[in-house]
Amino acid sequence: MNAIPHLEELLKEYPVRTLKDFPVDFIWGVATAAYQIEGAATEGGRGLSIWDTFSHTPGMSRNGDTGDIATDHYHRWESDLDLMQSLGITDYRLSLSWSRLQPNGQGPLNQEAVRFYRDLLFGMRKRGIRPLVTLYHWDLPQALEVIGGWPNREVAYLFADYVGLVVAAVGDLAEEWITINEAWCVSFLGYGSGAHAPGRKDIGDAVAAAHHLNLAHGLAVSKVREIAPHLHIGTTNIVTDIVPASDSAEDARAVARLDAASNRVFLDPLFLGDYSEIVYSVFARFGLLSLIKQGDLELIHQPIDFVGVNHYQRVVVSDENGAGFLNLRERPAEPATTSLGWSVIPESLHNVLVRISSEFTNLPIYITESGACFDDYVDPRGEVIDIDRVSYFSSYLNAAGKAIQKGVNLKAYYAWSFLDNFEWAEGFSKRFGLVYVDYRTQERIPKRSAYWYRQLITDHRDQLALNENKTQQKNGSFLPQQKTPAHIPPTQVHEEREQQ
Repeated sequence: MNAIPHLEELLKEYPVRTLKDFPVDFIWGVATAAYQIEGAATEGGRGLSIWDTFSHTPGMSRNGDTGDIATDHYHRWESDLDLMQSLGITDYRLSLSWSRLQPNGQGPLNQEAVRFYRDLLFGMRKRGIRPLVTLYHWDLPQALEVIGGWPNREVAYLFADYVGLVVAAVGDLAEEWITINEAWCVSFLGYGSGAHAPGRKDIGDAVAAAHHLNLAHGLAVSKVREIAPHLHIGTTNIVTDIVPASDSAEDARAVARLDAASNRVFLDPLFLGDYSEIVYSVFARFGLLSLIKQGDLELIHQPIDFVGVNHYQRVVVSDENGAGFLNLRERPAEPATTSLGWSVIPESLHNVLVRISSEFTNLPIYITESGACFDDYVDPRGEVIDIDRVSYFSSYLNAAGKAIQKGVNLKAYYAWSFLDNFEWAEGFSKRFGLVYVDYRTQERIPKRSAYWYRQLITDHRDQLALNENKTQQKNGSFLPQQKTPAHIPPTQVHEEREQQ
């Protein structure tokens, strides 16, 4: 067995050779989602979400696991932020729980929840950690599922009302916002295959949900512009790299169908102003055209400030008549070495970034999720030596750097995830975190990847300072080398907790 390198040698063994190509103001962050980490499912006035109902239904989540406790972040947020700060993290993508803030999906906000999120966001500010706030990360209030959920057009308008209340309540504590996370998962896993909450299996409902999520994004953007036009707003879609199993024309057409049903159904209206011909073709029999009302496409297509991209794998597709509603088979490309059996092919991230930049938009791109799950464990020394994850981050960031070399306007990378957490239908069986969580005791143990990531952030910062000094020398204005702060906290940071 190869010896584990010392921490100071780790980055040398798993380098990001393209680090010099990342912009001066590049954002290095981590990400989580409310239901996956908060716990406190019945505390603070929180209402039921579809994930509460789904995970408590026998057979829907692995081992019957639920997010009732999760990683107990609701009670441990201050120490979690301290840990984040100690690991050099200056940017944090988090989500706000709709079912906590507005338990029934309508009406006034729950003020106890408002206080919790204001304290959390202010705690980030005090520690010099910038928030990127996601308004919807899958925890639809159960009361709205009762009236039909996302296939019901009314829910898009209720979401916009909710967004307006949230921005008015906490918008002064965060400048950057995401409307919706991974609308494909919400619609096609939640309402199509039934693999995710609410567990329904109707492709027609999934298509309706997809359009209404697109609409909800547009309505939310309008609401934010109306209430707080200075805020930066974007959205996040999962974008998969799809390749054919062979050189046949049939497999090529199968790739186009899957691309339409997973990527283009969200990217086309957002950036091109309408669904493309193949999207209409794939979903014609499910009534897509009838779902689109006057003004919908204009709302969806309105300007945003950045585009969020979540990317996890490449899939290989073959044409097969009768295989699902798309008549195709898909499988992870090899090597598929994560504990979820997902592919590990860095080129796939490069391809996705170049595609977004060349086909859809030149907006700043934020990689809002990127990561891998492995079978991590605590060794007898009390350490978690997750070298597979270090290798993953190294190779994928090198691929991202090559995309930057090609002119992609990449501005941020948020590693998924900060903590091991409740991994949706997989329960607690899959670990994505930079930080190991003992779910019995809630102890946090930074993994080797967390220290590698901290060193990467430091090296990028120091490299920029060195380059700046070289420029000053060349211009005859040399100054002694100084470490540039990774992030200057917002002005007027109070030393005491905000008083309300």
